[in-house]
Amino acid sequence: MLVIPAIDIREGKVVRLKKGEFSEQTTYLDEPVSVALKWQEEGARMIHVVDLDGAFFGLPQNLEVIEEICSNVSIPIQMGGGLRNLELIEKVIDFGVQRVVLGSAAIIKPEILKEALFRFSAKRVVVGIDIKEGKIAISGWQKVSDYKVDEFIMGLRKIGLAEIIVTDIERDGMLSGPNIPLLEELAKKTMGLRIIASGGVSCLPDIIALKRLTEYGVYGVIIGKSLYDGKITLKEALEVAKW
Repeated sequence: MLVIPAIDIREGKVVRLKKGEFSEQTTYLDEPVSVALKWQEEGARMIHVVDLDGAFFGLPQNLEVIEEICSNVSIPIQMGGGLRNLELIEKVIDFGVQRVVLGSAAIIKPEILKEALFRFSAKRVVVGIDIKEGKIAISGWQKVSDYKVDEFIMGLRKIGLAEIIVTDIERDGMLSGPNIPLLEELAKKTMGLRIIASGGVSCLPDIIALKRLTEYGVYGVIIGKSLYDGKITLKEALEVAKW
């Protein structure tokens, strides 16, 4: 299983939120580039970077920092947060982002997703499915759409998408464990799509539990708060993921 450390950026700093609430923020470090270098040195094969300000305001606010990260590390950067037009998507790919994550744009402006897939391929375009109360949240998790999760995902398959990131917002930043039943249900319904799990990982047994879903297409996990709080180390997570 691919273990992907997360770097969530707000106002240029590395932070974590609880359940996506901006009022529930913990600030960890002032230097996102140093954090990216640390994860690379410790063996990460990819880093997940989120522009939280961009997700909230609908327009990336930390592009200079993210570009600096891309310039200083050699492993792929997967980035999301406020990428809601093709010009921005092209811009971040040009300065080194390997994979873009589209969330709100995939729902509000599906034509952007279709064009991005056509221009940049399914290898470089991923959709983030952020689930709150059984529905898909948008606009930095501040709003909930009317889309049914499994139906929406099946629609994505039809237009050529290959991969999604599934986040259970109620567990994100809570160290309460991933929502295994939800992930298993979605994975079985959408066989053929690759899935990265996100939200709730608190300990090594959580990673082991997720690995049992690899046969259904769950091949990766994004880890944030448990790394920053020292509940697990990246080295330990990578070792467990090899078993």
